[in-house]
Amino acid sequence: MSLPAIHAATLFDKIWSRHVVAQESERFLLYVDRAVVDDVRAPHVLASLAKRGLPIRRPDLVFVVQDHTTPSFPTHRGLGGSDFLDATRAAAHAAGLTLFDVGDAEQGISHVTMPELGVVPPGSTYVCVDSHAPTVGGLGALGFGCGSSELEHVLATQTIWLKKPRQHRIRLDGALAEGVSAKDVILHVLRIVGREAMRGAAVEFCGDMIAREPIEGRLTISNMAVELGARTSLMAPDAAAMDWLAARHPQERSAELAGVRKVWSALRSDAGAAFETDLHFDCASVEPQITWGTSPSTAIPVTSKVPSAGDAHGLAADKWRRAIDYMDLTPGEPLLGKKVDRVFIGSCTNSRLPDLESAARVLRGRRVAQGVTAVVVPGSRTVARQAERAGLREIFVAAGFQWGEPGCSMCAGGGGERLQPGERVVSTTNRNFEGRQGAGVRTHLASPATAAAAAVCGVIADPRRLAPNS
Repeated sequence: MSLPAIHAATLFDKIWSRHVVAQESERFLLYVDRAVVDDVRAPHVLASLAKRGLPIRRPDLVFVVQDHTTPSFPTHRGLGGSDFLDATRAAAHAAGLTLFDVGDAEQGISHVTMPELGVVPPGSTYVCVDSHAPTVGGLGALGFGCGSSELEHVLATQTIWLKKPRQHRIRLDGALAEGVSAKDVILHVLRIVGREAMRGAAVEFCGDMIAREPIEGRLTISNMAVELGARTSLMAPDAAAMDWLAARHPQERSAELAGVRKVWSALRSDAGAAFETDLHFDCASVEPQITWGTSPSTAIPVTSKVPSAGDAHGLAADKWRRAIDYMDLTPGEPLLGKKVDRVFIGSCTNSRLPDLESAARVLRGRRVAQGVTAVVVPGSRTVARQAERAGLREIFVAAGFQWGEPGCSMCAGGGGERLQPGERVVSTTNRNFEGRQGAGVRTHLASPATAAAAAVCGVIADPRRLAPNS
């Protein structure tokens, strides 16, 4: 008698199959382990559920965060006093949900606080009305962004309807050179692969570069996989991930994490598992990157020149021209030496402790150039406390940076910041679309080290040329 064939499964397959509740044609009903509601959507979503008479099925698994509209500084409309924040506070209390409010010890950006609190352990599913929910893939959790109506369904049923996405794998190998970070790697990948190239897909990252990378760097790469068009992204959890969680999660989640420890080694793709595409990158040759256009995929090494239409890596000529005109650049000119008006270090992409440490190494003993406004916003109060204990806040403030309150801040022009048309910004955020940080604002995406170099030089600069001061 012949035995049935055993098919090799991907990491995504394993997590997905464990959460399937039902199937209807091509749609699957997936159980949701954790759901997060932010301050932009909470008032509407929670009010809609109450109006429809629908109770929240598992209020213990739902968390409300104040992040998108949190003022960067107390002087911006009064800390915690915006209409969105007040409405979110009232809605969360009325619904009996856990709220990470402005000023709370664990408040911050959802995609920063949820991993560091152990709320989204490896192998779990996570839903948030924010496109960068897949950030948690850096810990081996399956995150999905959703719309407000989908979130209502999640809160009422603890499930979500999804089509199973196709799968791609990106292998990242090679030791990173000095001055190169995870942000540079994912910008390099975006440049080669192209924005939206993996639209709607599940992307798994693997390779020895990932294995060596601190968890915070893995979260950065998973965060920006969304800019490839990915529906979600994943990395296999390892001992480093488990240790990272064990050192941070609250005591009340210790039992759950202990259970995950027993099975985490199985949370990886089987040998022979099939992917639609399997790409490989040698990261040892990657240099510090910066964007020149209005898409995250318009990245080039910081030492390169603005590309001509034919060198813009598949960007259509009309889009290239529009980007060039919007950014006020000339084909063939170097980006090095281009005057900047502002620098922002923060967002769910680059606001964790190692991000601040890499910027501080550049800033120590230096000052922000005259005419440059520089802002740093830790991703959570936990990160802020860690940075203060390590003396990083002192370094930033001594250099002339403004130290902001945890939240999304300038990522999408929020936090009370008002940027002017024509201003050129070097930003550690994940998107540089037209108007993203304000009407007519020209945004260059870069790593924290490159952003810090721009702040002290007053122009776009190569961080490798600024030797750390002792």
